[in-house]
Amino acid sequence: MKLRQGQIWKQGKEYIRIVKLERLAVSYKSMLSLTTREGTLHQTSKKDFCRLLKQAKLLSAGKAPPATPAPSDPTTPLPAA
Repeated sequence: MKLRQGQIWKQGKEYIRIVKLERLAVSYKSMLSLTTREGTLHQTSKKDFCRLLKQAKLLSAGKAPPATPAPSDPTTPLPAA
């Protein structure tokens, strides 16, 4: 399991979002709803956090969407008229 900052996990009725990922510690936010984003902030060791996620399902990989090239980019082909 590869942990990344910004990942969202679902465990039962609870959502867990990784807020800050360090070498030996994890800060995460526990929420009941993703729409309100209200919840409690927790900090624990990475080992305990992985135990917490044992039965959880990863919802978001925390990756940014692929960047689209700017229209002024010379490598971008122009649309046919």
